[in-house]
Amino acid sequence: MLNVLVMIHEFGHFLVAKWTGVKVNEFAIGMGPKLIKWGKGETLYTIRVLPIGGFCAMEGEDEEAPTPAALGGNADREPAETDPRRSFAHKKVWQRILIVLAGPVMNLLLGFVVLLIANGLLQDPHPVHQEVLYPTTYVARLGQDTPPYRSGLRPGDTIIEVNGRRILMYTDLSYEMQKDRDGVLEMVVQRPEGDSYREITLEKVNFTEKDEKTGALIRNQYFYVKGDVRTFWNTVTYSAKQEVSIATMVLRSVVDLIKGEFGMSDLSGPVGTVDIIGDTMAGAVEESDSLAGWYNLFFLMGLITVNLGVFNLLPLPALDGGRLVFLIWEGITRKPVPAKYEALVHFGGMILLLLLMLVVTYSDVTRLFA
Repeated sequence: MLNVLVMIHEFGHFLVAKWTGVKVNEFAIGMGPKLIKWGKGETLYTIRVLPIGGFCAMEGEDEEAPTPAALGGNADREPAETDPRRSFAHKKVWQRILIVLAGPVMNLLLGFVVLLIANGLLQDPHPVHQEVLYPTTYVARLGQDTPPYRSGLRPGDTIIEVNGRRILMYTDLSYEMQKDRDGVLEMVVQRPEGDSYREITLEKVNFTEKDEKTGALIRNQYFYVKGDVRTFWNTVTYSAKQEVSIATMVLRSVVDLIKGEFGMSDLSGPVGTVDIIGDTMAGAVEESDSLAGWYNLFFLMGLITVNLGVFNLLPLPALDGGRLVFLIWEGITRKPVPAKYEALVHFGGMILLLLLMLVVTYSDVTRLFA
């Protein structure tokens, strides 16, 4: 699964590079020594030993744009063995931006397709209604003797915001409830009477707490939301909202990590991710009489590929987002940052990312044998 996600990402770079006339020297899946290799045209295709990444090596990717002298000053000349005009550095800024964006965009497109398949084909029907229902943020049932009711929440309310964050779908609401620590939720709800908006403070509401005997997490279901019956169009819109929700959750998680709300132990690297995928796959096989296991597997695949797409767009050195920062600067100033300085920044960023990966992998391994 991880190889497919990486291949799709690099294939995006590859397609747009070819479309803009950039020479691609190598298209690789995996890292480390070459395991399998074959050549087709001007590009070498390889599968490498370690399935933890991949790359699309383009001509002149980390070089200065060639000078007119290097180009020979004659547009009609016979091309050399390596034509400087086919280097990444020689292409216009907007073309290079498209090449860099293509990888994350392919991940986001794949994420939408995977979520569409999961929601459209792999959802189990509701046991009572015998139809597939998509959860909304509309409060359908709420007990009167519950903390949310006493705080002012009512059946018929549509939850719009929680703690200042926009709630697009039920997963956003669930995320905010699970990460709440003080038992106080500031809500904005839309009430059906006149479509009015009201601010409600839910106090002393523990949606997730630990069982004193077993230590297991218990989820308190104080209220139930309305479910929309699946149709073709609301499957499309639900999947799109789900992708936006996942992307937003990735960004929020990064911010929460920086703020210290999550620790390093909450992160997972390649080892932890493969372990989770393995457990999910085992669950899918075990639940042979249900689609739930396969839905979980496809949802996880969608979650990871959207995560990969969004994370790569962050403006960090060594990531696609970091390259975009330099390209945008060049587009604004009409003057590129010298290649040696940009390469130095990306090299430093790569070292930091590798160190982070080592720390996270160590945490993953210790969890496996705990």
